[in-house]
Amino acid sequence: MASAQRQFACDVVAQLRQAGYTALWAGGCVRDQLLGVTPKDYDVATSATPEQVREVFGRRRTIPVGASFGVMTVLGPKAAGQIEVATFRTDGGYSDGRHPDQVQFSTPEHDAQRRDFTINGLFYDPQADEVHDYVGGEADLLAGIVRAIGAPEARIAEDKLRMLRAVRFAARFDFAIDQATLHAVQHHAGEITQVSGERIGAEMRAMLVHPNRAAALSLLRSTGLESYVLPETTSLAGEPWQQLSVRLGRLEGASFALVLAVMLAEIGDVRAAESISDRWKLANRDADRTDWLLNHLPIGLAADTTPWPQLQRVLIHEGAAELVALVAAQQGADSQSVVRCREKLALPAAELNPPPLVTGADLIAAGLQPGPQFGELLERIRDAQLEGKIATRDEALALAR
Repeated sequence: MASAQRQFACDVVAQLRQAGYTALWAGGCVRDQLLGVTPKDYDVATSATPEQVREVFGRRRTIPVGASFGVMTVLGPKAAGQIEVATFRTDGGYSDGRHPDQVQFSTPEHDAQRRDFTINGLFYDPQADEVHDYVGGEADLLAGIVRAIGAPEARIAEDKLRMLRAVRFAARFDFAIDQATLHAVQHHAGEITQVSGERIGAEMRAMLVHPNRAAALSLLRSTGLESYVLPETTSLAGEPWQQLSVRLGRLEGASFALVLAVMLAEIGDVRAAESISDRWKLANRDADRTDWLLNHLPIGLAADTTPWPQLQRVLIHEGAAELVALVAAQQGADSQSVVRCREKLALPAAELNPPPLVTGADLIAAGLQPGPQFGELLERIRDAQLEGKIATRDEALALAR
């Protein structure tokens, strides 16, 4: 996928060049390439207007997703996906704190000045293999610095979310935040509440699922942003705060819900999951999985002594692997509870989760009167089955009688 998209990004530049326009790769893909990281996607900046981009690639291959801001999406082959092509521009004021009130098409030099951080303001010519740097981004990449382009106060005023982005980039690449930029973030931290919950949630997701999530939390605290985006963790200090960092570091390939569960388990307040979910407008699947993990954590922590039928009901849930990871984060990967859970999860499916021997309909057919006791009766039959005390339908019905 990556190689196909890269080739498509080269082809987009080539086609625009052949049509007489300037075209360069822009932003994060240039930064990642210089850092030796495979870009997740590619963006192209060009002197062509949106209408001219559409003329070059045709109406069937272009989507005017942000034409008023000079942005067109160009569709590539299935394996390559799509690429955003943006016209070089300068932006007017940002009265909504997110989008420019007006844009004016311009040059690469001016376009670089409107971007957030120097490491994201680079251009690259894939044909000449040359970097075009108008903001000092290459030097900051080498020095490991996240620095706002121009005046930090102005960049933050344009879009308050840039404060969280500074934290995410610094944590992700293990960079330092430039002092002037850091001071501006600290001064304006309270203004992050002007950003929608969805945008904050998306930024928090990106930094918390990354392996350097503990560093991101520390930066949230040092910038003052923690009090506004994650007030639930502000009560942690000293040993509990250090313990949280250790537990977050034990996670590998963790989902957003699992990371939230690790943090909230340290706080000891299951209800905090609901407030975070509401504030960040989380998808139901994330909120529900976080709740499930926290509610079943006690069973997971005591898995080494929990009766098998009770533990089995937890381990057949689709979130079982995440629960075991949560327990491992708290107790360590070699704890008896983790070892027992992993041994059980390795059982054949027919043994880990055998089909129930009887259903409510079977009990009725056998002459038992339906009622409130049916649920309890089926649970007891299931327990006996999982404990190996019964193994057939007839034995189950005999036990029911």
